[in-house]
Amino acid sequence: MFSSSGSGKKPPPQQALSMDSVRLRLSGAPPGTAPRRRTATAAETAAVIPIRSLAPHIPMPICSNSILCPSLFPYDCGVGPANKKNQELVERILETENPPSSSSQKPRLSDVSSPATGRNSSSASSPPLKTYFSFLSNTNQDWNTDDPEGEDMYGYDDDDGDDFGLPSLSNMKRKSRRKAAAQCNAASQGDSAPPMDDALGHSRRCSDSADIAIERPSTTYPMPKKSEGKILRPQYKDILKDPANALHLINHPAIPANATPKEIDVMNSRVTKINKFKKLLQATTIPITDLRALAWGGVPEEVRAMTWQLLLSYLPTSSERRVATLERKRKEYLDGVRQAFERGGNAPSAGRSRGLDEAVWHQISIDVPRTNPHIELYGYEATQRSLERILYLWAIRHPASGYVQGINDLVSPFWQVFLGSYITDCNIESGMDPGQLPKAVLDAVEADSFWCLTKLLDGIQDHYIVAQPGIQRQVAALRDLTARIDSDLAKHLENEHVEFIQFSFRWMNCLLMREVSVKNTIRMWDTYLAEEQGFSEFHLYVCAAFLVKWSAKLLKMDFQEIMMFLQALPTKDWTEKDIELLLSEAYIWQSLFKNSAAHLRGGPSRSPLANMQL
Repeated sequence: MFSSSGSGKKPPPQQALSMDSVRLRLSGAPPGTAPRRRTATAAETAAVIPIRSLAPHIPMPICSNSILCPSLFPYDCGVGPANKKNQELVERILETENPPSSSSQKPRLSDVSSPATGRNSSSASSPPLKTYFSFLSNTNQDWNTDDPEGEDMYGYDDDDGDDFGLPSLSNMKRKSRRKAAAQCNAASQGDSAPPMDDALGHSRRCSDSADIAIERPSTTYPMPKKSEGKILRPQYKDILKDPANALHLINHPAIPANATPKEIDVMNSRVTKINKFKKLLQATTIPITDLRALAWGGVPEEVRAMTWQLLLSYLPTSSERRVATLERKRKEYLDGVRQAFERGGNAPSAGRSRGLDEAVWHQISIDVPRTNPHIELYGYEATQRSLERILYLWAIRHPASGYVQGINDLVSPFWQVFLGSYITDCNIESGMDPGQLPKAVLDAVEADSFWCLTKLLDGIQDHYIVAQPGIQRQVAALRDLTARIDSDLAKHLENEHVEFIQFSFRWMNCLLMREVSVKNTIRMWDTYLAEEQGFSEFHLYVCAAFLVKWSAKLLKMDFQEIMMFLQALPTKDWTEKDIELLLSEAYIWQSLFKNSAAHLRGGPSRSPLANMQL
């Protein structure tokens, strides 16, 4: 095991080093004590792996269990006077246990080498011998490497998941940023190394742009198919000026010759409904009450963007004020973005030099790629950059709540609906890269989405402040409402120790967007916006109808099965008809229980909160 004078011969068995003896002597055991063999723990076994993989050529002492056990050395093996003293003590013990023979020198730890190293010690090309102690001394600070991006300051390594079980992309993005930074440094020093490309051949680059989002390298964004023909409306400039200019561009498809009577009735009903919306939206002063009543049963996609903006009071009902208001609000948003992302001084393009709230920006940059990852539209760079700017500006303008996970979901229906109004085909979830559109269109979509998101969150902002009291009230109200609608289900959940907060928190925080598709969410929001308190009150009854819908299945499940089922509900194949049925049931429960205090008598022991009226 140990070479003597470079001979490469194995010493006699009686002279073999006993590391168990070293451990006993270091621990204070009297001489002659028989060493006890111990089995290495899993942690000690794992400790060998990184050392061997980092430096396989460095010789290491082997213990009696054929494993390098950290517990063999009860003292620190780092640097300093105390550690040198420990090393000398180990060498004296080895000398006592194994006295030198007449044909060999005293073996020291510094002479310990692997068999291969001992045999080739005379070769000029062999690397210099290293000791295990010198290896530890040289690598003692390897885990204290400073993070050049300062990400550890905010605990960025702890973001491997969010409250809703979605996978984190932060690790992948950090690696991409470090590779891109290394490439930029090499380019600035005049290196001729080729640019770093990703799997699809997109060149990664750093930018000195004022937009910090551009600094992150382009990852694998989807490529649109030209055959799908998602093109910009030629009249987009008129639509930018006034959304009402898109009303006369609506074309009704011809009825196929082989259409069934049922299909003909559906198409005729749709045309009739669109014409009713057009009549209202083209009025000089739009009657909001009539618009709400018409929008409750669903809004055709051709007129949805303008209808939503009116119902949220973003657009004025007077046609005379509409153009000036849009121009002013969009300019105000763009000025806010420039101010938020303006760089300080002449420093290079780094986030801190702009005065950004790094913790908020980092969380947004993690959550945006998670937003609807199964939809192609949200994988494009232009989409993600736009959502990042919207969310960051909203967060810094609302310091009482700031950015909260889940708000990234709430902005996506607005962005998708408003973008579709400028495209000939309103189904824009695939086949179209928003980055190919004119900047004026993207700026308008981004600004309109920001203001409409602000209007929505103004009504439920207590959902996102400290302790989220709004969500707590709605969860408690959902529990009480379920007890009145389906007492058997409520008792079963209580017997299985299922707390409503465990599954309905996400329903309230993300407005059921994690449970149904974006298209179905958009249809549901047609009705929410038609209700005066759709997001703050009517949503409670929708959640109650949504829970009771699965009552027959839940009654047959135990705690684990209930939780797993409610976290992955079978709504993937839901259509607009399923959503309309859910909304109809919610309307029934609201008609029966809203402001009906008599229904609260004789209920469960938990009293409903006074701030939430059923």
